[in-house]
Amino acid sequence: MSPGIGRALAHRNYRLFFTGQSISLIGTWITRVATSWLVFRLTGSAFLLGVVGFWGQIPTLVLAPLAGVLVDRSDRHRILIWTQALSALQSAALAILALTNTITVEWIIFLQIAQGVINAVDTPARQSFVVQMVDDPADLPNAIALNSTMVNASRIIGPSIGGLIIAAVGEGWCFAIDAVSYIAVIGSLLAMSVTAAERRTVKGNVLEELRAGYNYVAGFAPVRTSLLLLALVATMGMPYTVLMPLIATKVLHGGPHTLGFLMTASGFGAVAGALYLASRRSVLGLGRVMVYATLSFGTGLVLFSFARSLWEALLLLPFVGGGMMVQMAATNTILQTVTADHLRGRVMAFYTMAFLGTAPIGSLIAGIAAEHIGAPLTITLGGAACLVGAGWLAVRLPSIREQVRPIYVERGILSASQAMQTKTSS
Repeated sequence: MSPGIGRALAHRNYRLFFTGQSISLIGTWITRVATSWLVFRLTGSAFLLGVVGFWGQIPTLVLAPLAGVLVDRSDRHRILIWTQALSALQSAALAILALTNTITVEWIIFLQIAQGVINAVDTPARQSFVVQMVDDPADLPNAIALNSTMVNASRIIGPSIGGLIIAAVGEGWCFAIDAVSYIAVIGSLLAMSVTAAERRTVKGNVLEELRAGYNYVAGFAPVRTSLLLLALVATMGMPYTVLMPLIATKVLHGGPHTLGFLMTASGFGAVAGALYLASRRSVLGLGRVMVYATLSFGTGLVLFSFARSLWEALLLLPFVGGGMMVQMAATNTILQTVTADHLRGRVMAFYTMAFLGTAPIGSLIAGIAAEHIGAPLTITLGGAACLVGAGWLAVRLPSIREQVRPIYVERGILSASQAMQTKTSS
């Protein structure tokens, strides 16, 4: 295992992916902030912000299980090339409509649905492909943490750039920049060396494979508990991002720059959390980390909901972003560690459902709730739900450790003597 916080970058394929994806993700976050601002500018409605978020992510909830079977049966590398190319076309369509002043909320919803369908396939394929890009399994947790660092570093840079571009020339150029940025990740995928042994040609009954994946997820408590907590956090907590334009304008009395500052502050916390995970040498103890991260996320949301000045919000959002990112990435790491490779695509599809697929329900609930009780109280209730989830995981943690311990021993993460010591001390 190569030393240092960036040890997974020693693997050529992963290094290529990291570089290309970093550039592309900046464009993605520029588009996200531009889309939210455009919808709010066109409608002034918190409800429609929730509706757009709902339609952009509901395809993931519906299609992810079948996408997981596809990922386990197919060439993950080739799937990613296609999904990235289609995503570029989706952003280009948004750019053309916006720059020609023919964009409507209906068009935005339609293109959000299209991107949601693409993401339903892309996300489990991308998560599963990390294992193939990292030759040494010991570097897998570091690769997952670096992925999270990459996502959240772009989350700092992208919204800041997006806010400036929106203020200067409008949302259309944000979408255009995003479309061009996909060239980087497509180029990195084409430059990889993927051996024939890594190309997957498994055939069988799709429904049987789908059932096998579901039975594994539902029957294995560590996986089931991790996914249920992630689904709770995604449904109740993460929709705070959908309400950010409302907070920026109605509560903090700002504009697109304020929205960019808020997203950037959350991103700084997320990067700090990701770097912490990247510095860890082992998956041991991640269950406890998940408890603390969920507590940080929930507490941060509750306190943020009471912020009435920009400086208060900027001080609190790093704790929100850090807690959210660590909870999400730690769940990813545990799932990738305990899951057999032939089930990986399906398990990561359920992870995608829990993380992205439940978010549209949360976005819709948040939009409706914000219309009736206001965005601050909506965020308060979401944070409180996350605190309840953290307590639930804390209670379940001892029994989960008992079940993952034999897997850690089998995979050399924990020696038999260490397993016996942790068993007697826990």
